[in-house]
Amino acid sequence: MKEIERLRWRCRRGLLELDIVLGRFIEQYYQGLDEAQLAAFDMLLDMPDTELWDMITGKIMPPEESRAVLELLQSA
Repeated sequence: MKEIERLRWRCRRGLLELDIVLGRFIEQYYQGLDEAQLAAFDMLLDMPDTELWDMITGKIMPPEESRAVLELLQSA
């Protein structure tokens, strides 16, 4: 439970839209991610807000290793 709370805190961003999408993602998909997907999600969280938002909205292509997680983020 503490892990999820820490993750929610880490998902708090400067863009309200990202807060909403990341929060929904955690509720819907996070528990079902495998190790590679967890690593990809962690990598995405290290990105600047605008770059991450541009990937979610499809303005820029994500790195290959994070595409599966990004698809889940887009559906959240």
